[in-house]
Amino acid sequence: MAKRRRSTAQRSHVNQSPVRPGFTRRQMAPPSARRSNSTWLLVGALAIISVAVLGYWFLLGPGAPSASPSPSPSPSPRPTIDQSLLHPPSATPLASPPAEPSGDGTTATIDTELGDIVIELFTESAPVAAENFINLAEADFYDGVGFHRIIPDFMIQGGDPEGTGGGGPGYTIRDEPIVGDYTRATVAMARNSQPNSQGSQFFIVVDDSPHLGSGGYVIFGRVTSGMDVVDQIVSRPRTGPDNDLAVDPVLMEEVTIQRP
Repeated sequence: MAKRRRSTAQRSHVNQSPVRPGFTRRQMAPPSARRSNSTWLLVGALAIISVAVLGYWFLLGPGAPSASPSPSPSPSPRPTIDQSLLHPPSATPLASPPAEPSGDGTTATIDTELGDIVIELFTESAPVAAENFINLAEADFYDGVGFHRIIPDFMIQGGDPEGTGGGGPGYTIRDEPIVGDYTRATVAMARNSQPNSQGSQFFIVVDDSPHLGSGGYVIFGRVTSGMDVVDQIVSRPRTGPDNDLAVDPVLMEEVTIQRP
């Protein structure tokens, strides 16, 4: 798959402290032998309360270093997907594609916490991939899915409900002729080395990437507004260059289709 949040992958780093945070308990000095019974009871009660508080802090406080930062509040659960809407598109690959990317004016808007990304869909030069994206968006498939893979100076990748780079809609779509170049703002389908292996994952090119020309990644759109949002996403922390998974993926909160 091309290459990541709302396919192949690569990663970044997370600071980890070698020190295991903890705490020390103070030993209470033995009470004087001349204390009254009531004083003994008070001291005992205070000791029990102190131990309880320290135990609670130990359970909820910092523990061993983690490979990723503390999780942020859980996002809203993904909407229920109508599985009957998840099927390969009816469009077929073009026998004679146009010389340049083209569409009928249909656009998609990806709503994220950082702002909107508006994509012109190439429904005429990449009918299979474009129809597939439209169908998935209108089935709410992308809602709540993150941009799971980010590679600075290259691209951001999303569309995997598992967030691992291995998920999809449960089917694959046919390959089709590639029309256009992998310049900044290009939107293309992610895939592996096998024929007809594209599903729901896609990527947005951050910098011109002519080396993708032989990869078979179908170009089905171009960002017309919101590349500043894409730049923010690609600059966020990632796990490392071996898979480039986003540490805290930016979610596609909603993807809506606008027809001419």
